[in-house]
Amino acid sequence: MIDEIKHKLKTRHLRLDDYSVLYDLSNKVYKDIASPWTEAQVNRLIKLFPEGQICIEDKGKPVAIALSLIIDFSLFGDQHSYNQIVRDGTFKSHDPEGDYLYGIDISVNPEYQGMRLGRRLYDARRELAENLNLKGILLGGRIPDYHKYSKEMKAQQYILKVKNRELYDPVLTFQLSNDFHVRNLLDDYWPEDLQSRGNAVLLEWINIYYQKKTKLIGKTKSIARLGVVQWKMRRFDTFEDFMQQVEFFIDTVSDYKADIILFPELLNAPLIHTYEGNNPADAMRMLASYTEDMRMLMTEMALSYNINIVTGSVPQLRDDGKLYNVSFLCKRDGTWDSQEKLHITPEEATDWGFSGGHDLKVFDTDVGKIGILICYDVEFPELARLQALKGVKILLVPFWTDTKTAYLRVRRCAQARAIENEYYVAISGSVGNIPKVETMGIQYSQSAIFTPSDFSCPHDAIASEATPGIETTLIANLDLDLIKEIRAMGSVLNAENRRTDLYELRWFDDK
Repeated sequence: MIDEIKHKLKTRHLRLDDYSVLYDLSNKVYKDIASPWTEAQVNRLIKLFPEGQICIEDKGKPVAIALSLIIDFSLFGDQHSYNQIVRDGTFKSHDPEGDYLYGIDISVNPEYQGMRLGRRLYDARRELAENLNLKGILLGGRIPDYHKYSKEMKAQQYILKVKNRELYDPVLTFQLSNDFHVRNLLDDYWPEDLQSRGNAVLLEWINIYYQKKTKLIGKTKSIARLGVVQWKMRRFDTFEDFMQQVEFFIDTVSDYKADIILFPELLNAPLIHTYEGNNPADAMRMLASYTEDMRMLMTEMALSYNINIVTGSVPQLRDDGKLYNVSFLCKRDGTWDSQEKLHITPEEATDWGFSGGHDLKVFDTDVGKIGILICYDVEFPELARLQALKGVKILLVPFWTDTKTAYLRVRRCAQARAIENEYYVAISGSVGNIPKVETMGIQYSQSAIFTPSDFSCPHDAIASEATPGIETTLIANLDLDLIKEIRAMGSVLNAENRRTDLYELRWFDDK
């Protein structure tokens, strides 16, 4: 009778319930070198990049594990440290749009030595890199036997001797035999690795099937051209007259090949005078009757003028009988979405009867992820941070303020959001007045586009700003790759250096 096969090996993705095995395995492999990843860190890694976390199980129990990220290698170059890659276990260097798979951990149960499980893991990584069309695989390889020779030769000499097979190193020899080649020495890569004297070897496997990601049409742009309208409040006799003025600005800004145009808060307020004689709350509800027609027409204009339109904001009466202040994003592909104003000022609640919304969105566009916060909402930093954590690089803020005091609250908070989240923030407001309209007599605005505050940005962190008090437009190019660079290698790293070990920010409805 044939004996039952001793091992039943299977390669699969790591799961959240594998943590206890990973912990024990890491303790065996990296004893006296590093503490195992925490359960929260492993969970975060699996959520960020589930495809990159691979294990080999034997009869259902993991016995070998490989952890990986995708990085934009240009942000790190040939000299970097292990901590720069893993970012203190936050893995914020992971970039789904990066060009290399980076191996950050590999562990094989010592009881399975000789079964070539490490080779299987590397084969799985190679397959993943090919399927994701990455340039290759990088890793900082340990040289654990170097401590035996460190007094008689430098690390470079040791690496060369191992490469020429004059010396054997249990890690480097194995990696070289798996088609990796040496790029250079990483000194001070992992100071805790005393066996390697803190050194590592930057190793690369090249994906010969890699195809340059040249997308001729429909790709996400790295430079976004933004147009901001500083709108003049005045009376329009009809809805058609109002839309004609709206279309003028869309036509004008699109002529400059802009990708997005931003209008101010309560854009259609000039039509409120047609309900003269009603109290402000009733007039605002009546004004909402124009909203659906305006949204539909502006979606058509987004298509015909080939531009993404942020409509500012307008009142919208919902089926629940409540009045909301809503901004529409009309995309140039013919689709649309909306963002409600979440925080309502005391005056908006009492005079106009607005209610606060409940959803905070991040919008995918052909210039990347954008966020919209309406006026008062930008004064609450939690909202902008939540959007930044979901990948927003441009925040658009339509606002309406009557006095310079109110305007400066919006402006200075918007500038703070740009600095603390390391992204662009544009604000669009109104000027002029609407005589004989209660609660909407005057407006003050100086629309602007703000940047992060770093050497690669304008010295005053302002990309462009309008002249106060006149109707005009701003047009500016926003370098989205620069945002990625600032977040990774800026003078300060506001997003990176958040002490998430001490505090957290959470949207209640997030699963």
